[in-house]
Amino acid sequence: MPSIDVCFSPELLPLFKLQGKIAVAVDVLRATSSMVTALSHGVVHIAPVSELTECMAYKDQGYMVAAERDGVKAEGFDLGNSPFHYQEEGVRGRHLAITTTNGTQAIRLSRPADEVLIGAFLNVGAVADYLRKAGKDVVVVCAGWKGLFNLEDTLFAGALAERLEGDFELNHDATLAAYHLYQTAKSDLLGFLSKSSHVQRLERLHILPDIEFCLREDVYQVVPILQGDFLVPAQ
Repeated sequence: MPSIDVCFSPELLPLFKLQGKIAVAVDVLRATSSMVTALSHGVVHIAPVSELTECMAYKDQGYMVAAERDGVKAEGFDLGNSPFHYQEEGVRGRHLAITTTNGTQAIRLSRPADEVLIGAFLNVGAVADYLRKAGKDVVVVCAGWKGLFNLEDTLFAGALAERLEGDFELNHDATLAAYHLYQTAKSDLLGFLSKSSHVQRLERLHILPDIEFCLREDVYQVVPILQGDFLVPAQ
């Protein structure tokens, strides 16, 4: 039976062997939630990049360019990191390049895995279905906050573990911790996270609707997968 493990921060990835496994990169608030939303609303593919200059260079190729640093849209870019930016009709059929404080770094560092998927509460059920069919060991790569542990990404890992229970071994301590944390929080995710550092950071930016939306489960069926340099919907 395959197993699911959890890496609480990209800083810990050197301790994990990703080869032969599927990595699920997650940055619930808000990068991977925005990516799932974008592909669900007709964006053709997404180039996740690390640096602002690298992202802006895609503009010359006709891409929409999106950038966030410390929760705020970077100056000169078309879009920021709100999932609501990607629900507009104008995104359909477009290509997107995006860089964020934490999420795009987690994706980049997950590349040694056999496959890199993008997870969010918005598509947690679809991700679980994909992993169940694939039947490989899984590592959830939590983006955290600038290398530190955060609650929301860990809660996603717990939600995914719950969906896979019975089909995957939940025998890693990190997985058990995430699973039990989610059991405590799942009846009121927003309330549980209300005092967490990133929720408070985002609330100071007056974007509570973003938070509430990103904590909704099973809104979309798309599973973004990294193919070369681009995220596309898995088939």
